[in-house]
Amino acid sequence: MSGRAQLMWDEAVTGYDFGPGHPMDPVRLALTRRLVGALGLDRELEIVAAKPAGESTLRLVHREDYIDAVKAASADPAGADGSYGLGTLDDPAFAGMHEVSALIAGQSVAAAEAVWRGDALHAVNFTGGLHHAMPGGASGFCVYNDAALAIARLLELGVERVAYVDVDVHHGDGVQAAFWEDPRVLTISVHEHPRTLFPQSGWPQETGAGAGEGTAVNLPLPAGTGDAGWVRAFHAVVPELLAEFRPQVLVTQHGADTHFEDPLAHLAVSLDAQRAVQTACHELAHEYADGKWIALGGGGYAVVDVVPRSWTHLVGIAAGKPVAPETVIPEGWRQEVYARTRRLGPLRMTDGRWPVSWSPWEDGYDPADRLDQAILATRRSAFPLRGLLP
Repeated sequence: MSGRAQLMWDEAVTGYDFGPGHPMDPVRLALTRRLVGALGLDRELEIVAAKPAGESTLRLVHREDYIDAVKAASADPAGADGSYGLGTLDDPAFAGMHEVSALIAGQSVAAAEAVWRGDALHAVNFTGGLHHAMPGGASGFCVYNDAALAIARLLELGVERVAYVDVDVHHGDGVQAAFWEDPRVLTISVHEHPRTLFPQSGWPQETGAGAGEGTAVNLPLPAGTGDAGWVRAFHAVVPELLAEFRPQVLVTQHGADTHFEDPLAHLAVSLDAQRAVQTACHELAHEYADGKWIALGGGGYAVVDVVPRSWTHLVGIAAGKPVAPETVIPEGWRQEVYARTRRLGPLRMTDGRWPVSWSPWEDGYDPADRLDQAILATRRSAFPLRGLLP
Protein backbone atom coordinates (compact mmCIF):
# COMPACT_ATOMS: atom_id res chain seq x y z
CA MET A 1 0.00 0.00 0.00
CA SER A 2 1.16 3.52 -0.77
CA GLY A 3 1.47 5.55 2.39
CA ARG A 4 1.09 8.72 0.36
CA ALA A 5 -2.13 10.67 0.82
CA GLN A 6 -4.17 11.96 -2.10
CA LEU A 7 -5.77 15.38 -2.46
CA MET A 8 -8.60 15.38 -4.96
CA TRP A 9 -8.62 18.61 -6.94
CA ASP A 10 -9.75 19.88 -10.32
CA GLU A 11 -9.94 23.66 -10.80
CA ALA A 12 -13.29 23.14 -12.55
CA VAL A 13 -14.96 22.37 -9.19
CA THR A 14 -15.04 26.14 -8.59
CA GLY A 15 -17.82 26.20 -11.19
CA TYR A 16 -20.15 24.91 -8.45
CA ASP A 17 -21.58 28.40 -8.18
CA PHE A 18 -25.15 29.28 -7.24
CA GLY A 19 -24.57 32.92 -8.15
CA PRO A 20 -23.76 36.27 -6.52
CA GLY A 21 -24.90 36.66 -2.93
CA HIS A 22 -25.34 32.93 -2.33
CA PRO A 23 -23.54 31.78 0.85
CA MET A 24 -21.88 28.84 -0.93
CA ASP A 25 -19.26 31.05 -2.58
CA PRO A 26 -16.79 28.92 -4.57
CA VAL A 27 -13.99 31.33 -3.64
CA ARG A 28 -13.73 29.26 -0.45
CA LEU A 29 -12.56 26.29 -2.54
CA ALA A 30 -10.06 28.29 -4.58
CA LEU A 31 -8.61 29.98 -1.48
CA THR A 32 -8.26 26.65 0.33
CA ARG A 33 -6.36 25.13 -2.59
CA ARG A 34 -4.09 28.20 -2.76
CA LEU A 35 -3.38 28.07 0.98
CA VAL A 36 -2.51 24.36 0.73
CA GLY A 37 0.00 25.36 -1.94
CA ALA A 38 1.29 28.43 -0.10
CA LEU A 39 2.19 26.26 2.90
CA GLY A 40 3.89 23.65 0.70
CA LEU A 41 1.47 20.86 1.56
CA ASP A 42 0.85 19.98 -2.08
CA ARG A 43 4.41 18.62 -2.16
CA GLU A 44 3.49 16.17 0.62
CA LEU A 45 0.67 14.38 -1.18
CA GLU A 46 -0.47 13.34 -4.62
CA ILE A 47 -2.85 15.77 -6.36
CA VAL A 48 -5.46 13.83 -8.33
CA ALA A 49 -8.12 15.16 -10.69
CA ALA A 50 -10.69 12.39 -11.05
CA LYS A 51 -13.36 12.00 -13.71
CA PRO A 52 -16.94 13.10 -13.06
CA ALA A 53 -19.22 10.42 -11.63
CA GLY A 54 -21.04 8.69 -14.47
CA GLU A 55 -24.74 7.99 -14.52
CA SER A 56 -24.42 4.41 -13.26
CA THR A 57 -22.43 5.69 -10.28
CA LEU A 58 -24.92 8.48 -9.54
CA ARG A 59 -27.71 5.89 -9.59
CA LEU A 60 -26.06 4.07 -6.67
CA VAL A 61 -27.76 6.73 -4.51
CA HIS A 62 -29.91 9.00 -6.70
CA ARG A 63 -33.12 8.18 -8.57
CA GLU A 64 -33.01 8.27 -12.34
CA ASP A 65 -35.85 10.81 -12.59
CA TYR A 66 -33.93 13.16 -10.28
CA ILE A 67 -30.71 12.86 -12.31
CA ASP A 68 -32.76 13.65 -15.43
CA ALA A 69 -34.22 16.70 -13.65
CA VAL A 70 -30.74 17.96 -12.73
CA LYS A 71 -29.61 17.57 -16.33
CA ALA A 72 -32.68 19.46 -17.57
CA ALA A 73 -32.17 22.29 -15.07
CA SER A 74 -28.50 22.38 -15.99
CA ALA A 75 -29.35 22.81 -19.68
CA ASP A 76 -32.18 25.32 -19.06
CA PRO A 77 -31.79 26.97 -15.63
CA ALA A 78 -34.69 29.34 -16.27
CA GLY A 79 -37.02 26.37 -16.56
CA ALA A 80 -36.30 25.08 -13.04
CA ASP A 81 -39.51 25.61 -11.06
CA GLY A 82 -38.61 24.29 -7.62
CA SER A 83 -39.53 20.68 -8.32
CA TYR A 84 -36.90 18.20 -7.11
CA GLY A 85 -35.57 21.08 -4.97
CA LEU A 86 -34.07 22.73 -8.07
CA GLY A 87 -34.62 26.43 -8.75
CA THR A 88 -35.16 27.30 -5.08
CA LEU A 89 -33.46 29.99 -3.01
CA ASP A 90 -31.16 27.39 -1.47
CA ASP A 91 -30.46 25.56 -4.72
CA PRO A 92 -30.84 27.91 -7.69
CA ALA A 93 -30.34 26.21 -11.04
CA PHE A 94 -27.30 27.26 -13.06
CA ALA A 95 -25.80 26.32 -16.40
CA GLY A 96 -23.53 23.28 -16.11
CA MET A 97 -24.89 22.34 -12.67
CA HIS A 98 -25.09 18.62 -13.51
CA GLU A 99 -21.56 18.49 -14.88
CA VAL A 100 -19.84 20.23 -11.96
CA SER A 101 -21.93 18.40 -9.34
CA ALA A 102 -20.96 15.09 -10.97
CA LEU A 103 -17.32 16.26 -11.01
CA ILE A 104 -17.34 16.90 -7.24
CA ALA A 105 -19.03 13.53 -6.68
CA GLY A 106 -16.41 11.90 -8.89
CA GLN A 107 -13.63 13.20 -6.67
CA SER A 108 -15.17 11.59 -3.58
CA VAL A 109 -15.89 8.31 -5.36
CA ALA A 110 -12.31 8.17 -6.69
CA ALA A 111 -11.01 8.94 -3.18
CA ALA A 112 -12.98 5.95 -1.88
CA GLU A 113 -11.64 3.69 -4.63
CA ALA A 114 -8.03 4.80 -4.03
CA VAL A 115 -8.21 4.18 -0.30
CA TRP A 116 -9.94 0.80 -0.56
CA ARG A 117 -7.61 -0.46 -3.28
CA GLY A 118 -4.53 0.68 -1.38
CA ASP A 119 -3.37 3.38 -3.80
CA ALA A 120 -3.51 5.81 -0.87
CA LEU A 121 -3.98 5.42 2.86
CA HIS A 122 -5.83 8.75 3.21
CA ALA A 123 -7.67 10.84 0.64
CA VAL A 124 -9.14 14.33 1.04
CA ASN A 125 -11.85 15.98 -1.07
CA PHE A 126 -12.61 19.27 0.65
CA THR A 127 -14.86 20.25 -2.28
CA GLY A 128 -17.20 17.41 -1.25
CA GLY A 129 -19.25 16.66 1.83
CA LEU A 130 -22.51 17.75 0.16
CA HIS A 131 -24.50 15.77 2.69
CA HIS A 132 -28.02 17.19 2.32
CA ALA A 133 -28.76 15.96 -1.21
CA MET A 134 -31.45 13.28 -1.09
CA PRO A 135 -31.92 10.29 -3.40
CA GLY A 136 -34.71 12.18 -5.13
CA GLY A 137 -33.97 15.85 -4.62
CA ALA A 138 -31.56 18.71 -4.04
CA SER A 139 -31.46 20.29 -0.59
CA GLY A 140 -29.40 22.73 1.44
CA PHE A 141 -26.92 23.83 -1.30
CA CYS A 142 -26.32 20.16 -2.25
CA VAL A 143 -27.18 18.65 -5.66
CA TYR A 144 -25.48 15.23 -5.64
CA ASN A 145 -24.56 13.56 -2.37
CA ASP A 146 -20.89 12.76 -2.94
CA ALA A 147 -20.46 11.41 0.61
CA ALA A 148 -23.26 8.86 0.15
CA LEU A 149 -21.96 8.01 -3.34
CA ALA A 150 -18.46 7.34 -1.99
CA ILE A 151 -19.91 5.02 0.66
CA ALA A 152 -22.17 3.28 -1.87
CA ARG A 153 -19.14 2.70 -4.12
CA LEU A 154 -17.23 1.17 -1.20
CA LEU A 155 -20.13 -1.23 -0.62
CA GLU A 156 -20.16 -2.05 -4.33
CA LEU A 157 -16.46 -2.90 -4.09
CA GLY A 158 -17.21 -5.38 -1.31
CA VAL A 159 -16.58 -3.39 1.87
CA GLU A 160 -18.71 -4.87 4.65
CA ARG A 161 -18.59 -2.06 7.24
CA VAL A 162 -18.24 1.68 6.57
CA ALA A 163 -18.47 4.29 9.31
CA TYR A 164 -19.45 7.86 8.43
CA VAL A 165 -18.78 10.61 10.99
CA ASP A 166 -20.22 14.06 10.23
CA VAL A 167 -19.18 17.08 12.32
CA ASP A 168 -20.76 19.77 10.13
CA VAL A 169 -22.97 22.14 12.13
CA HIS A 170 -25.97 20.80 10.16
CA HIS A 171 -27.36 17.29 10.45
CA GLY A 172 -26.02 14.87 7.80
CA ASP A 173 -29.56 14.01 6.78
CA GLY A 174 -28.98 12.90 3.20
CA VAL A 175 -26.30 10.36 4.09
CA GLN A 176 -28.43 9.05 6.94
CA ALA A 177 -31.42 8.71 4.59
CA ALA A 178 -29.39 6.83 1.97
CA PHE A 179 -28.37 4.11 4.45
CA TRP A 180 -31.31 4.23 6.90
CA GLU A 181 -31.96 0.49 6.60
CA ASP A 182 -28.43 -0.69 5.75
CA PRO A 183 -26.59 -2.45 8.60
CA ARG A 184 -23.27 -2.13 6.72
CA VAL A 185 -23.12 1.65 7.24
CA LEU A 186 -22.89 3.38 10.62
CA THR A 187 -23.73 7.09 10.34
CA ILE A 188 -22.85 9.40 13.24
CA SER A 189 -23.77 13.09 13.07
CA VAL A 190 -22.74 15.70 15.65
CA HIS A 191 -24.63 18.91 14.90
CA GLU A 192 -26.51 21.91 16.24
CA HIS A 193 -29.93 21.03 17.66
CA PRO A 194 -32.73 20.72 15.07
CA ARG A 195 -34.88 23.14 17.07
CA THR A 196 -32.56 25.97 16.06
CA LEU A 197 -31.14 24.95 12.67
CA PHE A 198 -31.83 23.50 9.23
CA PRO A 199 -32.72 20.77 8.33
CA GLN A 200 -34.70 20.35 11.57
CA SER A 201 -33.73 16.68 11.79
CA GLY A 202 -31.11 14.64 13.59
CA TRP A 203 -32.86 13.92 16.88
CA PRO A 204 -31.36 11.27 19.19
CA GLN A 205 -34.39 9.07 18.53
CA GLU A 206 -33.45 8.74 14.84
CA THR A 207 -31.59 5.42 14.97
CA GLY A 208 -32.28 3.67 11.64
CA ALA A 209 -34.91 1.11 10.68
CA GLY A 210 -35.27 -2.53 9.71
CA ALA A 211 -31.91 -4.27 9.41
CA GLY A 212 -30.31 -0.86 9.93
CA GLU A 213 -31.85 -0.24 13.34
CA GLY A 214 -29.05 1.08 15.56
CA THR A 215 -26.81 2.21 12.69
CA ALA A 216 -27.87 5.88 12.72
CA VAL A 217 -26.59 7.96 15.65
CA ASN A 218 -27.42 11.62 16.20
CA LEU A 219 -25.93 14.02 18.74
CA PRO A 220 -27.73 17.39 18.60
CA LEU A 221 -25.92 20.08 20.60
CA PRO A 222 -27.37 23.20 22.23
CA ALA A 223 -26.86 26.45 20.33
CA GLY A 224 -23.87 28.28 21.76
CA THR A 225 -21.81 25.14 22.44
CA GLY A 226 -18.11 26.09 22.43
CA ASP A 227 -14.77 24.31 22.13
CA ALA A 228 -14.69 22.33 25.37
CA GLY A 229 -18.27 21.12 25.00
CA TRP A 230 -17.98 20.27 21.30
CA VAL A 231 -14.80 18.23 21.68
CA ARG A 232 -16.18 16.57 24.83
CA ALA A 233 -19.37 15.59 22.97
CA PHE A 234 -17.41 14.11 20.06
CA HIS A 235 -15.27 11.98 22.34
CA ALA A 236 -18.23 10.96 24.52
CA VAL A 237 -19.92 9.22 21.58
CA VAL A 238 -17.76 8.58 18.51
CA PRO A 239 -14.79 6.45 19.68
CA GLU A 240 -16.89 3.94 21.61
CA LEU A 241 -19.20 3.39 18.64
CA LEU A 242 -16.31 2.93 16.22
CA ALA A 243 -14.65 0.47 18.61
CA GLU A 244 -17.82 -1.64 18.60
CA PHE A 245 -18.59 -1.33 14.86
CA ARG A 246 -15.01 -1.97 13.65
CA PRO A 247 -15.29 -0.19 10.29
CA GLN A 248 -13.05 -1.22 7.43
CA VAL A 249 -13.07 2.36 6.13
CA LEU A 250 -13.78 5.65 7.92
CA VAL A 251 -15.43 8.48 5.98
CA THR A 252 -15.57 11.84 7.76
CA GLN A 253 -17.25 15.13 6.85
CA HIS A 254 -15.68 18.34 8.16
CA GLY A 255 -18.06 21.22 7.52
CA ALA A 256 -16.36 24.33 8.91
CA ASP A 257 -19.67 26.00 9.82
CA THR A 258 -19.42 25.05 13.50
CA HIS A 259 -17.13 28.10 13.81
CA PHE A 260 -18.14 31.07 15.93
CA GLU A 261 -17.78 33.39 12.91
CA ASP A 262 -20.05 31.35 10.65
CA PRO A 263 -23.03 33.47 9.57
CA LEU A 264 -25.54 30.62 9.16
CA ALA A 265 -25.39 28.78 12.49
CA HIS A 266 -25.07 29.20 16.25
CA LEU A 267 -22.24 27.09 17.63
CA ALA A 268 -19.16 28.82 19.07
CA VAL A 269 -16.33 26.51 18.00
CA SER A 270 -12.85 27.76 17.12
CA LEU A 271 -10.51 26.74 14.33
CA ASP A 272 -8.35 25.11 17.00
CA ALA A 273 -11.17 22.82 18.16
CA GLN A 274 -11.91 21.92 14.54
CA ARG A 275 -8.23 20.95 14.16
CA ALA A 276 -8.45 18.87 17.36
CA VAL A 277 -11.42 16.88 16.00
CA GLN A 278 -9.75 16.46 12.59
CA THR A 279 -6.73 15.03 14.43
CA ALA A 280 -9.02 12.73 16.44
CA CYS A 281 -10.66 11.44 13.23
CA HIS A 282 -7.23 10.65 11.79
CA GLU A 283 -6.27 8.78 14.95
CA LEU A 284 -9.57 6.88 15.02
CA ALA A 285 -9.06 5.80 11.40
CA HIS A 286 -5.73 4.28 12.39
CA GLU A 287 -7.10 2.74 15.55
CA TYR A 288 -10.21 1.12 14.07
CA ALA A 289 -10.00 1.13 10.24
CA ASP A 290 -6.36 0.23 9.46
CA GLY A 291 -5.80 3.90 8.63
CA LYS A 292 -8.24 3.86 5.69
CA TRP A 293 -9.61 7.40 5.84
CA ILE A 294 -11.60 9.51 3.39
CA ALA A 295 -12.01 13.11 4.61
CA LEU A 296 -14.52 15.49 3.00
CA GLY A 297 -15.34 19.18 3.34
CA GLY A 298 -18.93 20.37 3.70
CA GLY A 299 -20.51 23.60 4.85
CA GLY A 300 -18.66 26.71 5.91
CA TYR A 301 -19.67 30.24 5.01
CA ALA A 302 -16.98 32.39 6.62
CA VAL A 303 -15.25 31.94 3.27
CA VAL A 304 -12.06 33.94 3.94
CA ASP A 305 -11.30 33.73 7.66
CA VAL A 306 -12.35 30.18 8.48
CA VAL A 307 -12.88 27.72 5.64
CA PRO A 308 -9.44 27.87 3.95
CA ARG A 309 -7.59 27.55 7.25
CA SER A 310 -9.79 24.76 8.59
CA TRP A 311 -9.53 22.57 5.51
CA THR A 312 -5.83 23.29 5.07
CA HIS A 313 -5.34 21.89 8.57
CA LEU A 314 -7.33 18.82 7.44
CA VAL A 315 -5.08 18.38 4.39
CA GLY A 316 -1.95 18.73 6.53
CA ILE A 317 -3.16 16.09 8.98
CA ALA A 318 -4.01 13.68 6.16
CA ALA A 319 -0.62 14.30 4.52
CA GLY A 320 1.22 13.47 7.75
CA LYS A 321 2.48 17.07 7.95
CA PRO A 322 0.10 18.80 10.36
CA VAL A 323 0.35 22.57 10.25
CA ALA A 324 1.38 24.04 13.62
CA PRO A 325 -1.34 26.39 14.90
CA GLU A 326 1.12 29.24 15.38
CA THR A 327 2.18 29.09 11.71
CA VAL A 328 2.21 32.51 10.04
CA ILE A 329 0.19 32.60 6.83
CA PRO A 330 2.28 33.56 3.77
CA GLU A 331 1.80 37.15 2.64
CA GLY A 332 1.31 36.05 -0.97
CA TRP A 333 -1.84 34.18 -0.01
CA ARG A 334 -3.19 37.18 1.89
CA GLN A 335 -2.58 39.34 -1.16
CA GLU A 336 -4.58 36.89 -3.26
CA VAL A 337 -7.40 37.02 -0.71
CA TYR A 338 -7.49 40.81 -1.02
CA ALA A 339 -7.34 40.70 -4.82
CA ARG A 340 -10.25 38.26 -5.00
CA THR A 341 -12.48 39.53 -2.19
CA ARG A 342 -11.26 43.01 -1.16
CA ARG A 343 -11.01 41.62 2.37
CA LEU A 344 -8.03 41.16 4.66
CA GLY A 345 -7.04 37.55 5.24
CA PRO A 346 -6.14 36.03 8.62
CA LEU A 347 -2.55 36.21 9.87
CA ARG A 348 -2.03 32.83 11.53
CA MET A 349 -3.33 29.25 11.40
CA THR A 350 -4.97 29.57 14.83
CA ASP A 351 -7.72 31.40 16.69
CA GLY A 352 -5.42 31.50 19.71
CA ARG A 353 -7.19 28.69 21.55
CA TRP A 354 -4.64 25.90 21.10
CA PRO A 355 -4.36 23.54 22.87
CA VAL A 356 -8.07 22.94 23.41
CA SER A 357 -8.88 21.65 26.89
CA TRP A 358 -11.95 19.50 27.59
CA SER A 359 -13.04 16.99 30.20
CA PRO A 360 -13.62 13.35 29.20
CA TRP A 361 -17.07 11.81 29.68
CA GLU A 362 -15.51 8.98 31.70
CA ASP A 363 -14.59 11.50 34.41
CA GLY A 364 -18.28 12.01 35.17
CA TYR A 365 -21.13 14.18 33.98
CA ASP A 366 -23.45 16.88 35.30
CA PRO A 367 -27.14 15.90 34.92
CA ALA A 368 -28.11 19.59 35.13
CA ASP A 369 -25.81 20.65 32.27
CA ARG A 370 -27.55 21.07 28.89
CA LEU A 371 -24.61 19.69 26.92
CA ASP A 372 -24.33 16.62 29.14
CA GLN A 373 -28.09 16.12 28.86
CA ALA A 374 -27.68 16.08 25.07
CA ILE A 375 -24.85 13.55 25.22
CA LEU A 376 -26.82 11.34 27.60
CA ALA A 377 -29.92 11.45 25.36
CA THR A 378 -27.85 10.20 22.43
CA ARG A 379 -26.13 7.48 24.41
CA ARG A 380 -29.47 6.29 25.83
CA SER A 381 -31.09 6.19 22.37
CA ALA A 382 -28.28 4.63 20.36
CA PHE A 383 -25.86 2.75 22.57
CA PRO A 384 -28.13 -0.09 23.83
CA LEU A 385 -29.03 -0.87 20.18
CA ARG A 386 -25.35 -1.65 19.63
CA GLY A 387 -24.97 -3.62 22.85
CA LEU A 388 -23.24 -0.74 24.64
CA LEU A 389 -24.00 0.70 28.06
CA PRO A 390 -25.45 4.23 27.93
